[in-house]
Parts: sequence; structure tokens; C-alpha cells
Amino acid sequence: MLKIPIIIIVIFVLLTACLFRAHAQDSKVGTWGIATVVLPGDSSHKWGGYSELQIRTNGPFSQFQYYEAKAGVSYDINKDFTALLGTGTYHTYDYADLGSGPNTNEFRLWEQMTVNQFLYRLKFEHRYRIEQRWVNGDYRNRFRYRLNMFIPLNNTKIVAKTWFLSIFDEVFFNNKAPNFERNRISAALGYQFDKKWIAQAGWINQRNYTATQSSGKNNIMLMLMYRISRKGAGQQEHVPTTTD
Repeated sequence: MLKIPIIIIVIFVLLTACLFRAHAQDSKVGTWGIATVVLPGDSSHKWGGYSELQIRTNGPFSQFQYYEAKAGVSYDINKDFTALLGTGTYHTYDYADLGSGPNTNEFRLWEQMTVNQFLYRLKFEHRYRIEQRWVNGDYRNRFRYRLNMFIPLNNTKIVAKTWFLSIFDEVFFNNKAPNFERNRISAALGYQFDKKWIAQAGWINQRNYTATQSSGKNNIMLMLMYRISRKGAGQQEHVPTTTD
């Protein structure tokens, strides 16, 4: 019973080691750790939700600098359309002086619509989000669109004992110049153990834009997801999307 998890752990360790080695001379490499609990909706239960904790470091597995905690309530309009209302708190630190407390504190509300397109093995997810943000007391709006593609490798669906690839690109806009604020792109290898547990490991790059310059950062991404099972749940397929 332990053989498959051990193999997966070894592969994930090798993958992250390769990522670290590839960027060993690059100081702009961090770590994103994501832990998510999801209560999915389906044809029998329209309402669902999730909660998530995320931690980021400035260096590979070192120099803690950021955490966020968020949650949301979702409603499945049908198998292809899901609406969600979310909220979260976000805090950024100076990793060299954690004792001084966070430099940036943010509270956020958002509304989003997720649209699924399943084309046999290819699973596409379009996510549209509108955010209301209070950053150190200043109010801001932001608009986001993410295209996420999932490719199951050893099944036609992402179900128990399925390896899969996850690739996404997300763009961020605001209502003040410069309107294009950020681009985030990621590629990861994942494995769904059973109906409840899913793990992913990969790479994520985030590039921020201001009126005068742009700056980017590569990150090692590790994600663990737990889905809460419901009695009488339908057989609807759920892609293991990151909720960030």
C-alpha cells in the first residue's frame, strides 16, 4: 500500500532538486507551498467551498517572507459553470528582519466564474475574477483571467491513481495605469492518489510590471489538496485546480 506514495515522493524530490540545480546561480528562486481543503459541488450538491493556506520563501526552502490564508463559498450552476465568492488575508515580510512584522498587509474580497471545457483528454479551465483589495489601508480593484490546461497521462479522466500535467497562464489588470500589472505562468506534474488526496510539484514564474520597469521571480511550487467526500455525490469530474 505504501509503494505508490513512496515512488511519488521520490519523483517530486528529484523534480524539485532538478529545478533547484537549474537555478542554483540565480538568486531569484523561491518556494511556494500550498495546502488546500476543498468541498466540491456536483449535480447533487450545488453548494461547496474551500480553504487554503499558502507560504512563500525568498530562497529555495529558506528565508520565509509571505503567507496568505483564504476561503470561499462556491455554487455549481451546472457541470461547466461554477460561481465563487472568496475572501482572504495576505502578509509580506522582510525575510532579513521578520521581527519587525509584515511590510504589507492586505485584505481581499473577490467574485469569480469558472468555465470548464473537457475535450476528451484535454481539460481546459477558464477562470474570471474581480477583486476588491485593501492594501495597507488603500483600496484597489483588480481583474484576473487564467487559462489552465490539464492532461491526464494514464487515464482519460483525472481520477484515483492518475498522473497528470497542469499548465496555466494568468494575467492581472487593474483600473489604474499601468493597467497590466502581472503575469503568472506555471507547469507542474501531479498525482491523484484517491478521491481525497492530490499532490502537485512544479515551477511557477511571476512577473510584475510598473510604469518604469518589470521584475520576475521563478519559484518551486509544491501543492497538497484534500477533497472532502460527500455521501450521494454525483460522478462529476473535478480538475485539481489551484485556487490561488
